[in-house]
Amino acid sequence: MDTRKRYVMILAAMVSLGALVLVALFFYGAIGAPRAFAQSRVREARRSGGERVKKMVEDAGLTYPPHQVLIRHFKLEQGLEVWARDQGSRGFTLLKAYPVCEPSGTLGPKRRQGDLQVPEGVYKVDRFNPQSRFHLSLGINYPNHSDRILSDRRHPGGDIFIHGNCVTIGCIPIQDGPIEELYIMALDSKNKSGLAPAVHVFPCRMGQDNCKAELEKRSADNRDLKKFWDDLEKIYNYFETHKKLPRVRVDSNGRYMIDN
Repeated sequence: MDTRKRYVMILAAMVSLGALVLVALFFYGAIGAPRAFAQSRVREARRSGGERVKKMVEDAGLTYPPHQVLIRHFKLEQGLEVWARDQGSRGFTLLKAYPVCEPSGTLGPKRRQGDLQVPEGVYKVDRFNPQSRFHLSLGINYPNHSDRILSDRRHPGGDIFIHGNCVTIGCIPIQDGPIEELYIMALDSKNKSGLAPAVHVFPCRMGQDNCKAELEKRSADNRDLKKFWDDLEKIYNYFETHKKLPRVRVDSNGRYMIDN
């Protein structure tokens, strides 16, 4: 083989190797780097706030991580409560309340994609997203069984999150510091017990007079909405009385029913 041909072959091999390196770097950038960066958010959140979260739980008389976490959101008051319980106890203890910094939609359930509504009902956290555009986020299982019956059958919407930052379209934003605390606690609890954090979303604090008046006004000409809120009020009242999660099922009409 003459020198010219050998040179061409070496050059072609170098070009091919360079192309492979570029492809590898591209896929690392597209997949590996964001994942690594996202996990660094969780590590940094744990570094800066992990001990604070642990102390919060232990100061409430509970073991860290708690056996189960309950998140309650009240839309009218723009508030979010975090409750927890130990293993062997069904009773929950209030740990902390966070303001919801930006509302979306109005009072009432979510019924279709694009309606900007925050869902109302009984949910659970079904995914932890460290790659959120809004710092960290907890996904809730909307549409649940009730929603699939009562909402638009083809386009009920989805991807509802509790997240950081302070912008939203149909989600629940609580800013970056609070979501770090909530994310760490919820993740550690889920990893320990295997129980998904429960999420209850109410139009308002349903035992209060201003809430009752607002709901009566808004449901005056909507019998289905009144029934829906009446069912949620039973769930709200059960927890307020017992500080325990009611056993809730959904009937064939999509209504929440308490089995306790």
